[in-house]
Amino acid sequence: MDEGSSGNWMWRHPKFQELTSLDVADSSQLYSAFLVYLDLTEVRQWHEVTCKSCDNLQLIYFEGREGEGAPLQLVVPVQCQRLLSHQWLRSVLSLVSPDGSPHQSVLIVAVASDSSLVYHRFTDGFVTPEPPDHVLNTGKRSGRRKRPQV
Repeated sequence: MDEGSSGNWMWRHPKFQELTSLDVADSSQLYSAFLVYLDLTEVRQWHEVTCKSCDNLQLIYFEGREGEGAPLQLVVPVQCQRLLSHQWLRSVLSLVSPDGSPHQSVLIVAVASDSSLVYHRFTDGFVTPEPPDHVLNTGKRSGRRKRPQV
């Protein structure tokens, strides 16, 4: 990556400069974090996205809100070839939110070499799913079978 290249707009972007100031040694992590930041802010229109780093885990992460007034979420970009362990996920979940409590969930964003992003949500424990908005009634009785005639 040539910083002096006039054609490379990414090096001059203010958020990329901020990410480089976080002193994370892995340059591929900087690139992944920048792609995730652009996706969160430009595509998904998240609010109050801030970038942070964790020296113990050697990673860059984001905190932001999916919409105005939405709860603060933890977002961690990783290279798709990185192996994730249960212990590592526990360490990420233990990162402290601004109110001093650990996060209940984390969005892990796998960044592929072709710059595609895949979001996975991991939670601390089981989470009850939201009920569906509407249930399609097909008119058939579901869950009951006819007994075979003997």
